[in-house]
Amino acid sequence: MSATVTLSSKFQIVIPREAREALGLSAGDELLVLSKPDRVVIVPKPRKFAKHMAGLHREVWQGAETYLQDERDTW
Repeated sequence: MSATVTLSSKFQIVIPREAREALGLSAGDELLVLSKPDRVVIVPKPRKFAKHMAGLHREVWQGAETYLQDERDTW
């Protein structure tokens, strides 16, 4: 989905209905605003960060136990 929004004189925007419905947003939901050098990214704030982050990048840690055991064996 792609849409254009206009910044008001109070620096406010309206999130298009299609985007709100796709993300399941409703009045009172909090959003995170991430400022990058060339863009602004707005994402829904997770209700529970720990649950949201659980298992993130788990592929990075695959084989870590073997590596650690090999390192410990060399001590």
